[in-house]
Amino acid sequence: MDNSLTADIHRASTWSIVLSVLIMIAGFLAIALPSIAGITFTIIVGWMLIFAGVLHLIFAFQSGQARMVIWQVLLGLAYGFIGVYVLQHPVAGLAGLTFAIAAYLFVEAVLETVLAFQLRPASGWGWLLFDGVVTFLLAGMIYATWPSSAGWAVGTLVGISMLFSGMSRLMVSLAARRISAPA
Repeated sequence: MDNSLTADIHRASTWSIVLSVLIMIAGFLAIALPSIAGITFTIIVGWMLIFAGVLHLIFAFQSGQARMVIWQVLLGLAYGFIGVYVLQHPVAGLAGLTFAIAAYLFVEAVLETVLAFQLRPASGWGWLLFDGVVTFLLAGMIYATWPSSAGWAVGTLVGISMLFSGMSRLMVSLAARRISAPA
């Protein structure tokens, strides 16, 4: 392999390894402090809603059709108002987000279970059923303790996701480094 390409891959993989470790640390912190992580995530969602509202308002006046303008303005205002509300009331926003996650997990559990039974004679169908059951239990656990589950659910789930994302990125970075190492 070309020495400059090897050096570039080594440099890029070093930064990727550092980023991976930082993501894993953030994941551990989110798991250790789920309420703070949940509120932080809710605030990010609030700002994303405001940004989406602004984009809808900008798009509204680009469309040119009166009906399109009205609907885009209404959507933009709805996004913006909800975003501002979430920023002003992050605990209520976190409770709503937690409930939405519980509902999503319930729907996912039902779909995974149905899919498992549709694939039943095929190899691996039991893993889908297992996934459906575990997802259903998680949805039930969040819903049964809602709204108090808002204090741990979102932050813990985001933390677990960050932890696994960091670990995956680290493994890919280490593999790239091994492949590009001089023989």
